[in-house]
Amino acid sequence: MDNSGKEKEAIQLIAEADKKVKSSGSFLGGMFGGNHKVEEACEMYARAANMFKMAKNWSAAGNAFCQAARLHMQLQNKHDAATSFVDAGNAFKKADPQEAINCLNAAIDIYTDMGRFTIAAKHHITIAEVYESELVDIEKVQYFGHNAHNNSPYSSANKCLLKVASYSAQLEQYQKAIEIYEQVGTNTMDNPLLKYSAKEYFFKASLCHFIVDELNAKLAVEKYEEMFPAFSDSRECKLLKKLLEAHEEQNAEAFTDAVKEFDSISRLDQWLTTMLLRIKKTIQGDEGDLK
Repeated sequence: MDNSGKEKEAIQLIAEADKKVKSSGSFLGGMFGGNHKVEEACEMYARAANMFKMAKNWSAAGNAFCQAARLHMQLQNKHDAATSFVDAGNAFKKADPQEAINCLNAAIDIYTDMGRFTIAAKHHITIAEVYESELVDIEKVQYFGHNAHNNSPYSSANKCLLKVASYSAQLEQYQKAIEIYEQVGTNTMDNPLLKYSAKEYFFKASLCHFIVDELNAKLAVEKYEEMFPAFSDSRECKLLKKLLEAHEEQNAEAFTDAVKEFDSISRLDQWLTTMLLRIKKTIQGDEGDLK
């Protein structure tokens, strides 16, 4: 069967699936196997989606997978719904990147709700890659200053990239995390609306450097101070300098005291706590906690 034949068959399957969904919602349909009809419609939409894929009609494939996903949600089949949204996202990547991101976000919400955080993280990375390769060239983007708002592609791309950096550091892929934190920090430090966040990104990049090598961390802090003078006066930079000094002296107690002092004003989240513990464990004789 050629592509046009596959498309015709897919369109016919969609029409039949639509009828089953419609009849399942009627009074009699609900009494006589409503859910069974919805399950059959799910299968039809998925089959149609795969036929559209074979015909390289990516938008139609994505829409059909979305229809299946919504019906799976109606049936409380969360795993199948998430899988269908991912399939939809993968199809839309070839035709409509923004719609691909919408579908992947829907899948992430479901996986997060199910406690499947590793899979959710994987799809966050996919979204970041779509932004990077399809929607936004981070290096060329000029941010719009006063017109900035949370729904801009630039802002969304940064959020996704920062997720990638966070997961990369947790997976000990420090170089990748450093590159992203430096990139986003550099892009935000000159923006009046975003520059306050730059110190956080340089702080996190410095911690990743620190885990790898103390000298690298020292050089990185000096570089960030030169690039972004406001970083020098930040509590984050002052903490880094205290930690570097404590580490150089192999003084675990001074390291812990510096962390406690910082935490008493700015509560450490789980990511920062994890990174700081990894650094502290490189001090000889350390017991491996921050208490």
